[in-house]
Amino acid sequence: LSVFGWLRFVRMGNYCKPSGHKALIAWRSPMRSIFVQTQPTPNPKSKKLLPGKQVMDSGSMDFRTKEEAKVSPLARRIFALNGVDGVFLGEDFLSVTVDDEKNWPLLQADIFTAIREFYEEGRPILDDPSTNKPNDAGTTILESDSSTVCLIKDLIETRIRPTVQDDGGDIAYRGYENGIVKVELLGSCVGCPSSSVTLKQGVQNMLMHYVPEIMGVEEVSEEETAEVIEEKDQVVGKSDFERLKDLGF
Repeated sequence: LSVFGWLRFVRMGNYCKPSGHKALIAWRSPMRSIFVQTQPTPNPKSKKLLPGKQVMDSGSMDFRTKEEAKVSPLARRIFALNGVDGVFLGEDFLSVTVDDEKNWPLLQADIFTAIREFYEEGRPILDDPSTNKPNDAGTTILESDSSTVCLIKDLIETRIRPTVQDDGGDIAYRGYENGIVKVELLGSCVGCPSSSVTLKQGVQNMLMHYVPEIMGVEEVSEEETAEVIEEKDQVVGKSDFERLKDLGF
């Protein structure tokens, strides 16, 4: 996620996307009508790919090793290419990260072919969806959540995640303690040179604008996230909308 993706925030939390348009590289299979659009991301090693078809039914998945990618026919096929360092699957896009940005011209055609072949075969995105669950963004409102946590989750889900996803990544809420919000960065955000700056100037500034109790935002690693005890999926009796309305939204 680039700091330029958060050019300025105005009153009431509205923000402007960067001026200008991202360059698009389009590739159409000569055999089938698979049309892949490629968008650059702030991470020079990563590109956002839009196949014009649904990728994940819901949620996202972030694969950083070949072993992790074994559960997904699409990620597995892309990881089979030498030089691929990460595959992130979103609902309507995927991001591919390579070990060296200089390898993109060499790998791009093969990555497009892998995507085309996957959709031509008509295989599911996951071999076993019942056991391989998408990433939890952590923004579901739980009965145990305080009003502060409810507000933080809503801001991340409705205002921050869409901008991060626009740059080929994602952000997940991982906790709030002693005034510090903990988040996990995914996809193209992982290893991005500007992610730490954006975390402070974009994410932190927005959250602190709405929630005075917040003192800062910290990124947690994949390993730290795995150690967090999962909360039970006990959602409030009221709808999330009604709960937030009670809080003044």
